[in-house]
Amino acid sequence: MSEQDRATVGGVILAAGESSRYESGNKLLATIDGKAVVQHVGETACESSLSASVAVLGYESVAVAETLDGLSLSVRPNDEYAAGQSTSVRHGVEYAQESGWDAALFLLGDMPFVRAETIEQLIDAYHSGSGSIIVPRHDGQRGNPVLFDSRHFRTLASVSGDRGGRKLIETHDGTASIEVEDPGIHRDIDTESDLAAFMDRHSGL
Repeated sequence: MSEQDRATVGGVILAAGESSRYESGNKLLATIDGKAVVQHVGETACESSLSASVAVLGYESVAVAETLDGLSLSVRPNDEYAAGQSTSVRHGVEYAQESGWDAALFLLGDMPFVRAETIEQLIDAYHSGSGSIIVPRHDGQRGNPVLFDSRHFRTLASVSGDRGGRKLIETHDGTASIEVEDPGIHRDIDTESDLAAFMDRHSGL
């Protein structure tokens, strides 16, 4: 078994945003099949073979944390959430470093339709040595979640605003894309109409 095969991959759920475009409150607390959007993300992370997961919380953190209660994951507060997603990425990187992870998979708290199988494909691609950044693609377009080897943690922690790791993904020669049969990697919820449309498509799968 190679070192890469034994590598520890953890999950970071970015769930601190203000949902500024969602008309009726916090999109992470909107419900699908009786469960909050972010709860679906947390359950998928816990169903996968990720060694551990942490949810980075900010806006309405108490209410969001309540939806994750009972799941086998940790929560980490981000009091700087208003400054953009990069602050949550930085908190996630810090948690990953403290936990000794070899890589971190960053999941978005507003993407409830990503399949656990997709997470497994990303982890498998990393373990096989495909790249130090593993990105899913569906129908030719890149999506989320994205896996980063620990060699990128310092760079991720230094980004600002809402770009997250996008520039690193686009420019690093260690980025590998893998094709997945999962339209959920493109379905982030920003508005109520997004949620309604995605639920309609999801019910037809």
